[in-house]
Amino acid sequence: MARLRMLSARRTGVQSVSDTLIRCVCFVCSSPARARKDNHLRTRAMETVIHFMNDSVEFYKWSLTIADKRVEEWPMMSSPLPTLGISVLYLLFLWVGPLYMQNREPFQLRKTLIVYNFSMVLLNFYICKELLLGSRAAGYSYLCQPVNYSNDVNEVRIASALWWYYISKGVEFLDTVFFIMRKKFNQVSFLHVYHHCTMFILWWIGIKWVPGGQSFFGATINSGIHVLMYGYYGLAAFGPKIQKYLWWKKYLTIIQMIQFHVTIGHATHSLYTGCPFPAWMQWALIGYAVTFIILFANFYYQTYRRQPRLKSAKPAVNGISNGTSKTSEVTENGKKQKKGKGKHD
Repeated sequence: MARLRMLSARRTGVQSVSDTLIRCVCFVCSSPARARKDNHLRTRAMETVIHFMNDSVEFYKWSLTIADKRVEEWPMMSSPLPTLGISVLYLLFLWVGPLYMQNREPFQLRKTLIVYNFSMVLLNFYICKELLLGSRAAGYSYLCQPVNYSNDVNEVRIASALWWYYISKGVEFLDTVFFIMRKKFNQVSFLHVYHHCTMFILWWIGIKWVPGGQSFFGATINSGIHVLMYGYYGLAAFGPKIQKYLWWKKYLTIIQMIQFHVTIGHATHSLYTGCPFPAWMQWALIGYAVTFIILFANFYYQTYRRQPRLKSAKPAVNGISNGTSKTSEVTENGKKQKKGKGKHD
């Protein structure tokens, strides 16, 4: 029996060695063909990438031929690189900023926030006023208005106001900077970052190719809403004595959602009636507004529907809920924050 087991083991060992040799021979025999196939696939992939890059460059060169010549020499408009560079730095700060502040006390920045927010009120009020007065003087239609690329004083006035609107979207990156410096990391949500980063880039495109016509409509509404929004945050920066009167924050979110629905309706009407305004921008605007409706609706539900129900369900004894005294919190920018030491202006 022992001898039979030894013979069986030898046969198994010989068979496994032979199987290994056969696999090696098959691999060696097939490797040139496989290598040729892999090289062919890599070559095709590289050619596809090169063709895509060349086509993209050619498309960009062609698109420059139909860009608005009036804005070519305006600051930030000769190339997309400054706008893209600032946006990349913004995204980089989202990573570096929290790391820098991790073991540091939060800055209070009360005076800075008051000055910043009311400066943004003035800037957005100026933009809204210029768009309203310029469009009225130019005889704009609120339902269908093609782009007029002439040097008419009112058309240039509208284009200039829209350029300032684009610049304001770059200035709004400071919203995020201040949140991070004050360690309000919960405020830097996906909605917040998506809104700030995309608006700056997309409005560079808008100013480069369509700084007038239908473009004035959404910018006028949005700048008007930003007057109210930054007014709210400017007042909130004064502290609890003023904040207790700011009961209308949630209505700003509702107004913003109404704005997006109006924008979709306006763009859809233009497409349906064949308004001679670039269709690609109308479709892009509709898709962009849909994303904001979804994100803002989720924010509204989480902030004003779900959270109040969760808070009301928590047990509270002697003014203490989940181990946190209610008297140890103050309302800041519409959210409860713990009192604590921090760096000041």
